[in-house]
Amino acid sequence: MMKAAILLCLVASCLGSAINPRPRLDGRIVGGSSADIKNFPYQLSLQSSGSHICGASIISAEWVLTAAHCVEGESARRISLRAGTSTRGSGGSVHQAAQIISHSRYDSWSIDYDFALIRVSSPFSFGSNVAAVGLPSQNEEVSSGTNVVVSGWGATSEDDYWLPSTLQQVTVPVVSNAECNAAYDGGITDRMICAGYTAGGKDACQGDSGGPLVGNGKLQGVVSWGYGCARPNYPGVYSRVASVRDWITTNSGV
Repeated sequence: MMKAAILLCLVASCLGSAINPRPRLDGRIVGGSSADIKNFPYQLSLQSSGSHICGASIISAEWVLTAAHCVEGESARRISLRAGTSTRGSGGSVHQAAQIISHSRYDSWSIDYDFALIRVSSPFSFGSNVAAVGLPSQNEEVSSGTNVVVSGWGATSEDDYWLPSTLQQVTVPVVSNAECNAAYDGGITDRMICAGYTAGGKDACQGDSGGPLVGNGKLQGVVSWGYGCARPNYPGVYSRVASVRDWITTNSGV
């Protein structure tokens, strides 16, 4: 299995086409349910030229964490973040990106170090619908089997083009890196964390990329990649936030 093909399923859909731009980024989590932004106040819609392309998470009044593959080839002037709303395309507040810092070791082939920080030009105003998510300490571990929650506006399935507007969420268990490596032929690095069910059916999908995976009250992962969406024996793969906690502090002060 080639990782480049896996990433293509995420990134190509971000790029879309002139006829039907970003057709696979406006669906929802696979196997999930509707969510209220009050329960996910850190959730953001990352938009390019006003269209949703990915998810992202508020980590401070001025800084956002997302996936590097979401902003690859983008300029800050094209990127904005919508906060404080369960509805993908309306409500809340919109914040223009002022700076994008992708991890210098991000590798689009191995999908390693899939992290990017975004500084917004106008700070988030915190309240019941808008708040920062807590971050783990450097190399903090999450036990296999721990339930974690992923949220976003991603596709309902690999081939779903339905365009619901409401935020979705789903709970999945953490899978050990050893088990995940067996599924993905050794492609799981220490910068990755996996979550999902052996039977499949619940997962993040295209359009959820860059969004939050939260467990133990902290942002444990960033939606990154996977073989298809919610397929049996192939858990979702997330960028492990604890592996780059020091990098986040160095570059954002958070």
